[in-house]
Amino acid sequence: MCAVVLAAGEGTRLRPLTERVPKALCPVGNVSLLDRALARLAGLGLTGPASVAVNACYLGDQVVRRTGARAHLSVEPGSPLGTAGGVGRLRDWIDGRGVLVGNADAYLADPAAPPGPDIAALLAGWDGESVRLLGQPAADPTAPGTFDGHVFTGFSLLPWRLVRDLPATFGDLVRAVWRPAEAAGRLTVVGYRGTFIDTGTPADYLAANLHAAGDGCLIDAAATVTGTCHRCVVGAGATVRGTVSRSVIWPDAVVGAEEHLRDVIRAGADLTVPAA
Repeated sequence: MCAVVLAAGEGTRLRPLTERVPKALCPVGNVSLLDRALARLAGLGLTGPASVAVNACYLGDQVVRRTGARAHLSVEPGSPLGTAGGVGRLRDWIDGRGVLVGNADAYLADPAAPPGPDIAALLAGWDGESVRLLGQPAADPTAPGTFDGHVFTGFSLLPWRLVRDLPATFGDLVRAVWRPAEAAGRLTVVGYRGTFIDTGTPADYLAANLHAAGDGCLIDAAATVTGTCHRCVVGAGATVRGTVSRSVIWPDAVVGAEEHLRDVIRAGADLTVPAA
């Protein structure tokens, strides 16, 4: 078994935040999404460049620096190759193993289990031949994009027999692997009982941060807060002199004494993104 964290995407719906950092490095609860994904894999016993790979493309140098020696790196030239192409480019590294594929932008939290054990059911009793998806019941079980009445929640398990034929060209796993496996009766959805948030939009990104903060504030010890905070996340090196409510203040960001922020993401001293 090995694992791949998909971290190459541009995160266009999170612009202009992702004009500064790639989506995978956006912090949720003061921990980057990429670090959260790697910690979840470590909770399953998957660590190091022999067992874990991370792909990178958009602002890839930042992803490379953040990953360091913790994983094998696959830097895609030009534009991102998509979920299928990203895995296909890693075929030689995967080399006969089953692969657990995780989207870096998936926020998962289960109060009953720590990261790793919270998704262990996805691996339990796997036959090494079928496709498994982590999912939750959909509000509309017949809606497009659902699988057996479930929405996908960020992790899939793929057998080598399907990975070995994936080309290193642009493509997505939905069309290349999941739907064909579903049509062949070889796809199973394993339920995730915790909270799942796709952090693709400012509203969902804020929701994930507020969930991580709980009912209070999550303020990094290296932040300076002389103003007022209510249900917010404040990153390391940030300065808050004004009033902040239901907002995310990125590391090293500044909130002036005269400012009153609510339902926004603040980056630097000059960028405020509404979460509407």
